[in-house]
Amino acid sequence: MDQDRTKGGGDNVKTRHTSAPYWHRAARRLLPRILARGLLFALVWWILVGGDMASCWIGVPAVLLAATASVALISPVTFVWYELFRFVPFFLVRSLVGGADVAWRALHPRMPIDAHLVDYPIQLPPGLSRTFLANAVSLLPGTLSAELDSMVLKVHVLSWRMDTLSELETLEHRVAALFGTSLPERRVAGAN
Repeated sequence: MDQDRTKGGGDNVKTRHTSAPYWHRAARRLLPRILARGLLFALVWWILVGGDMASCWIGVPAVLLAATASVALISPVTFVWYELFRFVPFFLVRSLVGGADVAWRALHPRMPIDAHLVDYPIQLPPGLSRTFLANAVSLLPGTLSAELDSMVLKVHVLSWRMDTLSELETLEHRVAALFGTSLPERRVAGAN
């Protein structure tokens, strides 16, 4: 931005505004996010290709493009990395128990399936944490996220049990911990 200024003797002198341009400030703010996501995506790429360094010619541009696109498309969120070490075992145990339950129902001569659509009121704030919850529910055996509304997650369950809502609440609290959000405890319908 050019500005006209008058010097003491009446001469007009053009000066240039010296603050950093917008793109420079934006780059300083976005570059750490792109690098952090780039490192995470590079690790995922390295695992997927089994550590084969010959795939770098496609991996490096793909990782840079994915990291840049993710920063542009996904708003910044808080992610508590150490909570991942608590979430993964919880998720794996629930998946194994649920998988055994689904296998038992499928192999049982009477196929004891009592499918229902359950409306679960979500307490997580809108954004990535809600999407993560819906995806985590779908990855657990015997459940499927049917619809994610603004305040309600419709979940298809193979068998309605009294503890279905409390299991969903437990999962929501684990997801909240991953994203650095605290949720109030609530009384689940049917609980005393």
